[in-house]
Amino acid sequence: MMAEEQAPEPTGDKLLKVLTALGNPHRMRIVAALTERRNYVSALAREIGMGRPLLHMHLKLLEGAGLVVGSLEVADDGKTVKYFEVAPFLHELTPAVIHEAVRTLTDTREGPVKADKTTHTTKEDAK
Repeated sequence: MMAEEQAPEPTGDKLLKVLTALGNPHRMRIVAALTERRNYVSALAREIGMGRPLLHMHLKLLEGAGLVVGSLEVADDGKTVKYFEVAPFLHELTPAVIHEAVRTLTDTREGPVKADKTTHTTKEDAK
């Protein structure tokens, strides 16, 4: 029996992109709608009640995070249409995953986060 391969831990930047992308209710609705079926921008905009420019901005962010993929197709009338669909993804979010991801963060807007390997806090220390 072959051991099942585990997906590699996400880098800090990748995890931050995914969490940022999903941290918006509009983008969560877009992912939910695309889970049901792939769609093109105009039809998706009508379906979820959002203007095309705003939807396009959200789709670009979701695509950059690897949560949706877009593909250009030529319609019967000769027009090029970009269809979007959900990309297969599975992200496990645990304290250990976050701990490892922080080590690879390059986005330091809040200042660098450094793991202190010499100090261990216990429940007794916190009292």
